[in-house]
Amino acid sequence: MNNQQEEIEVRIRQILGLIGEDATREGLLKTPTRVAKAMADLTRGYQEDPIEILCSAKFREDYSQMVIVKDINFYSLCEHHLLPFYGKAHVAYIPNGYITGLSKIARVVDCYSHRLQVQERMTSQIREAIQQALHPLGVMVVVEAQHMCMQMRGVERQGSITTTSDFTGAFNQAKTRDEFLKLISHKS
Repeated sequence: MNNQQEEIEVRIRQILGLIGEDATREGLLKTPTRVAKAMADLTRGYQEDPIEILCSAKFREDYSQMVIVKDINFYSLCEHHLLPFYGKAHVAYIPNGYITGLSKIARVVDCYSHRLQVQERMTSQIREAIQQALHPLGVMVVVEAQHMCMQMRGVERQGSITTTSDFTGAFNQAKTRDEFLKLISHKS
């Protein structure tokens, strides 16, 4: 166990006491350890470099049509409430001499979603990483998510979905954007 995990455990015990719980009761004895381990897993993206992920499988290829990886499931924590938000990311890029392994696109989504986030920033970070690593002709990212901070507290609106997008290059053209949006809306 590292110092960071031990410190989180101490703080969780304190929080349990502050909300009126008995941290020594049987059901809560291991909760601080479980929470510390969960936080390490849920925030592991801070230890990963998305550019390195993409470049680890970067290949020269003369393909210059749209590459789409859609329906990438993700789970993240809202930085405002530390409550989950989750959904799907859809990513497209148009190569400019280089491609990357398809799994690397999903790993970049995973990297950024495993940080404290807001959906808007995560959408832009995914686009920026692909742009920086591959220098494609264009990148577009669409993220659709449900936010537990809206469903469990506050307005308590079940089933509401927030959609964000970010794009660059060839996707500035409405025709290219529309093609991507049509391709990701087709449900198989």
